[in-house]
Amino acid sequence: MRNLALVSVGLAGLLHVGFFLMESVWWRRPAIHRRFGIRSQEEADLNAFALYNQGFYNLGLGIGAFVGIGLDLADNASGGPIIVFASAIMLLASIVLVSARKALAPAAAVQGLPPLIAILALLAS
Repeated sequence: MRNLALVSVGLAGLLHVGFFLMESVWWRRPAIHRRFGIRSQEEADLNAFALYNQGFYNLGLGIGAFVGIGLDLADNASGGPIIVFASAIMLLASIVLVSARKALAPAAAVQGLPPLIAILALLAS
């Protein structure tokens, strides 16, 4: 079960690094902001600062997941709690996403399922 937790939180970490890239690095590209429901360049520009900031939160969560994995693999007792913390925040963010807009349930599932699996697998191990 521990390996399932590590793989799941690793996937969640990679997703959040990807969210960072889309929100903070590539946001003004039409192919990217359209994925978020933004149809015009003007609207993308208006939202750029908020998404830039949000992207760095996602990067922090991804880094937290990877630090937890690294510590766990090094048999450091703090790895598990860091994994649970990073995963819990990712899961909470997915719940907030779907509670704000039901149409985003598929995106919330992509964001929230890997950290949920990681938490459950870690607690079961």
